[in-house]
Amino acid sequence: MTDSRGALPKLRVELVGLGVTDAYEVCDDTILSVWIGLVVTFRDGFYCWQEGVVKRRHLGTDPVGCAIRVARRYAELQADAPPWWDELAKTLRGGTAEHYP
Repeated sequence: MTDSRGALPKLRVELVGLGVTDAYEVCDDTILSVWIGLVVTFRDGFYCWQEGVVKRRHLGTDPVGCAIRVARRYAELQADAPPWWDELAKTLRGGTAEHYP
């Protein structure tokens, strides 16, 4: 896949199929926010995602493979939020964020 405009919608469809239903597009459809601090972009023909300060790249160009990896990490984050999550949530949402992702 090389079309960046169609890449994120295709990924989003795959994520919904895997149970990740609350992802949404931001920044003129160039970023897909999966969970606070976990975002996916498509650039240079590859899906890339960032989790906090850690950057990762899916080695394929297929939305299915990327969706599987991102959905797996999403489930892990939901089960055990990392230490950086609380501080990021407070920064982005204010003190009322509590434990809502």
